[in-house]
Amino acid sequence: MFGRSFKLFNLFGFEVSIDLSWLIIAVLVSWSLAAGLFPYLYHGLTPQTYWVMGIVGAVGLFLSVIFHEFCHSVVARRLGLPMKGITLFIFGGVAEMGDEPPSAKVEFLMAIAGPLSSFGLAAIFYLIYGQGKAAGWPLPVYGVIRYLSYINVLLAVFNLLPAFPLDGGRVLRSILWGAWNDLRRATRVSAMIGSGFGVLLIVMGVLQFIGGEFIAGLWWFLIGMFIRGAAQMSYQQVLMRNALQGEPVRRFMNPHPITAPASITVEHLVEDYIYKYHFKMFPVLDDDKLVGFITTRQVKEVPREQWSQVTIGEVASSGSHENTISPGVDAVAALALMHKTGNSRLLVVEGNHLVGILTLKDLMKFLSLKVELEQE
Repeated sequence: MFGRSFKLFNLFGFEVSIDLSWLIIAVLVSWSLAAGLFPYLYHGLTPQTYWVMGIVGAVGLFLSVIFHEFCHSVVARRLGLPMKGITLFIFGGVAEMGDEPPSAKVEFLMAIAGPLSSFGLAAIFYLIYGQGKAAGWPLPVYGVIRYLSYINVLLAVFNLLPAFPLDGGRVLRSILWGAWNDLRRATRVSAMIGSGFGVLLIVMGVLQFIGGEFIAGLWWFLIGMFIRGAAQMSYQQVLMRNALQGEPVRRFMNPHPITAPASITVEHLVEDYIYKYHFKMFPVLDDDKLVGFITTRQVKEVPREQWSQVTIGEVASSGSHENTISPGVDAVAALALMHKTGNSRLLVVEGNHLVGILTLKDLMKFLSLKVELEQE
């Protein structure tokens, strides 16, 4: 679902990260507030004041989303569901789960926690707004606080819509899951509703464009695209988990991978390995012991004139938890690691010995065949 993200800080044991796409939302929110909402609500202020209000409002939205997702994470962790952290992306945020909820009850309680927390935060902001206005605070100050009360209500209501993967869609899935005792079927129905809701928002966005409401149309169109794509991806993830659950990595790995000795030069690697086998990563061995791996990106970092003098053992990266996995580990965990790190090839190791290579391509081939043969 996400692109590249960067860690911001830790919040009570949860890692908060931001996806690069959130820069887009920050600009759009600030612009929408400074050029649209605040001038409409409060007349006669300077453009600079509107922009300060817009930026502060965007920061407040940022913190509100963190609070919303933090409440999801706290409830989930208390119910025994492992949580990786919180990532803010283009249309809000997500509490990253290490696995699917173990039961419909856990999913329901985790999903409903977010909207309830946003309603609570909205009430707090509204009380502060009322007190501030009565006390004679400057209009820009209580104006932004009023906006934060409104936006948290909107955040809660929007997330309660029964469109998976929104919180309301997860609540719906938990109800269907509990009634049918079938996670895959419940996810399929919830995802279909979510996808249809996304299409509806896209149509609304187009109609807004035609009617001359550019900003509103842009928001509806983009949010619709996101929800439709996220709903389809969520169902695909459930299919992948069902297909790979309980299958060990050793079933899919290549037990006889092409390896390169640490003693050869970079030039030798390029001519006799990369150009011959067309792989972008090769395990590096020294007397049958795993030294690490070398990629085409590392090769490019070596000056061309030094290729004949530098050995690959000098530039190879050592194995880490981000690129190695054990043969007995569940394939679902391997797929999750690939998704998290962006690595399409993992070294399968036992101790200091390489026992195989696991590629995303091999997992996808298996998934494609299994889904094609077993789909309802």
